[in-house]
Amino acid sequence: MNKLDATINQAERQCKVHGTRLTNKRKQVLAGLLKSAKALSAYELVDFCKKEFGETIPAMTVYRILEFLEEENLAHKLKIVNKYVACSHISCGHNHQPQFLICTQCQKVEEINVDYSIIQALENYVIKAGFQVVNSKFEMDCVCDKCKEGAIKPADIRRKLEV
Repeated sequence: MNKLDATINQAERQCKVHGTRLTNKRKQVLAGLLKSAKALSAYELVDFCKKEFGETIPAMTVYRILEFLEEENLAHKLKIVNKYVACSHISCGHNHQPQFLICTQCQKVEEINVDYSIIQALENYVIKAGFQVVNSKFEMDCVCDKCKEGAIKPADIRRKLEV
């Protein structure tokens, strides 16, 4: 059994524990998120399902599926880019506070773990400032190493202008 199948099987078991079902269409959308190295929109997932499974799933259905996957902690919506990623913790079965690094160049997304004590300290600052934390998920605009290596450096721009 490959990693994708194992993860989907774990997601299916997780849904059963919660009294819900991971239907075939839900599995297809989840597979799209799991296969992608970047965040995907509902319309990109419609295209993925058509190409990969020959299945035409209406965008509104994909949105409902994504909502279900979020409720089951199988996917996360990234507000910065208005797209979705599969949870990287499906197979480990523990609760976590998701934090995301999002490359502004290639849209690659990395879910990281930030020590709980740091999250707690930030939440304490929020409370001291007179606010209530609603969601402690962090999304950070970044540039990945691959894009950073390919980026034009200021010295390169100066050289081009001098020629």
